[in-house]
Amino acid sequence: MSDRLKGLRQSLRDYAPQYFLWSLEGDGKIARISLNRPERKNPLTFESYIELRDCFRALASDRDIRAVILTGEGGNFSSGGDVFEIIGPLTAMSVPDLIAFTRLTGDLVKAMRACPQPIIAAVDGVAAGAGAILAMASDLRIATDRTKTSFLFSRVGLAGCDMGACVLLPRIIGQGRASELLYFGRSMSADEGRHWGFWNAVVLPELLEHEAYEWANRIASGPGFAHSMTKTMLQQEWNVSIEQAIEMEAQAQALCMSTEDFRRAFEAFAAKRSPVFEGD
Repeated sequence: MSDRLKGLRQSLRDYAPQYFLWSLEGDGKIARISLNRPERKNPLTFESYIELRDCFRALASDRDIRAVILTGEGGNFSSGGDVFEIIGPLTAMSVPDLIAFTRLTGDLVKAMRACPQPIIAAVDGVAAGAGAILAMASDLRIATDRTKTSFLFSRVGLAGCDMGACVLLPRIIGQGRASELLYFGRSMSADEGRHWGFWNAVVLPELLEHEAYEWANRIASGPGFAHSMTKTMLQQEWNVSIEQAIEMEAQAQALCMSTEDFRRAFEAFAAKRSPVFEGD
């Protein structure tokens, strides 16, 4: 490994963000990102958008980290853009500055989708506006029975087409249901979200952290390169024909077949034991 890549990995181990909590768990294979302004239900600011975007971009350089848990402190996930630190200033900005801001927020979603590690959103309490988007942009989503999710852009005079909502949300819950949430800006209950397929699971609040770590450990103990390839293909195949997708998957799977993890799995099967994947 080059000295530069070693430096990038070390930088994540020594990472000390200002706008969220960061920790590495499970022998360094699981990253935990927790939004940390609990007194305001963890709203986002200009600075936290930038820091989160840069964090997810940096994760692409660290193959030792296999899974990411994204959560919030104090019994809430995120109330979205801070009313006084973002919404207020936006009303006084020029169009070029507004476009720069909306591109920044979109870049955060792009970074999450390009991040090779599967992201598990562990969501309690409020997930509103950009907070709902962060959950939507994750790969797996766990809620509690008290989670309330709202794509409330229409309630503040904005379109529902924010940070990829009009492309991602219909793919998760369907066009009609996405239209209902984006037009009305109403709250989606945890039960409703589970029934619609937005939430992969709904648990009691006291079990949320445990469940998220259980899922992250299952991913982290699996074949890391293959999992990252699955995420890449899930992302890239949205906009191609079936024929193109099958060819893309043929090439992707051939690469996975060249890994040591694939060889380990065969040897473990032949020896009638469980494989121990190392991500190479």
